[in-house]
Amino acid sequence: MQSFYQHYYKKYIQALVNSADKDDRAQRTKEYQTASVLFEVLKAVNQTEDVEVPDEILEAHTKFEEKLQIDAPYNNLPHDPDSQNQAITRFPKIQAIVTALCNTRDLPWPAGHKKKLDEDMLDWLQTMFGFQKDNVANQRENLILLLVNVHIRQSQRLEQQPKLDDRALTIVMKKLFKNYKKWCKYLGRKSSLWMPTIQQEVQQRKLLYICLYLLIWGEAANLRFMPACLCYIYHHMAFELYGILAGSVSPMTGEGIKPAYGGEDEAFLQKVVTPIDKTVAKEAKRSRGGELKHSERRHYDDFNEYFWSVQCFRLGWPMRADADFFCQTAEELRKSYRCFSTFALARLFSIQRCRRNDDVNDTFDKILKMM
Repeated sequence: MQSFYQHYYKKYIQALVNSADKDDRAQRTKEYQTASVLFEVLKAVNQTEDVEVPDEILEAHTKFEEKLQIDAPYNNLPHDPDSQNQAITRFPKIQAIVTALCNTRDLPWPAGHKKKLDEDMLDWLQTMFGFQKDNVANQRENLILLLVNVHIRQSQRLEQQPKLDDRALTIVMKKLFKNYKKWCKYLGRKSSLWMPTIQQEVQQRKLLYICLYLLIWGEAANLRFMPACLCYIYHHMAFELYGILAGSVSPMTGEGIKPAYGGEDEAFLQKVVTPIDKTVAKEAKRSRGGELKHSERRHYDDFNEYFWSVQCFRLGWPMRADADFFCQTAEELRKSYRCFSTFALARLFSIQRCRRNDDVNDTFDKILKMM
């Protein structure tokens, strides 16, 4: 088995590495994956016979595992050191955005982190807040294409050394944070989108705020049905981001501010998304296939309305496991349903009053009496 693996490695892997044709990513990936499977078989056989894998094979395996990571599948935009030869990555405006994203100057990396040459803002956010690797790759591509689309409309001139247009960033921010700013205004809270006083740092800060929002949205799953819940999550995480960048010190520990959830792989998914999603799933299970009355269970709309009231801040950050949002009795649920429904109607009718001059107070009072 060992001699077969060495033969395969020399015939296929080394031949591909030494080849002048660097564009056949699919073929390289296929051979790397095959070699990886053969290596696992070799390890299993050697363990059975109580024989150690030679160092030269271990070293060779490490090298092509790194190559396999570089040649990972992608949707539209490759983002690795070998992608510079591809036509789409040589597009000036894409190069301008990639360069802007790679501006990680003055970002505080965790102690012991071995920074790679091609790491950018999204990699930093992944390290600090615990986002998933594939989510980071998807949102990197999403953001680049989104900004390119806006950037082209703003400036169609061909430039020798293109730069990311600040107007494009402003447009994207305005669209992405429109609902978040409405949420802050309605609840009487200041936005967490604080900008630095040094003009040279503004673009980096804007990109970080946008990247953070897209990474949250990318892992939100069914929480996307509760946009106010996403506003609540983003509000606290953006404030943490601001604290990290400002060098704020925790009064409890005397150390620099750290995210409430972070430092571990998939921390955001496991510690933020999953508890809320389980609460929603538990509520759906309580309905017994729709047999329970609507007045006795909470729906997505009810969960969402919870985050449109100041009560949501009782949940805290990090979120308290004993908060009423996560654990309520059936009687409390019935009361909270009426409370949320009343609040939702009040918010709806307040909006209608702003839009037209009709007197809706009588209608509102009649509906409340029926509940």
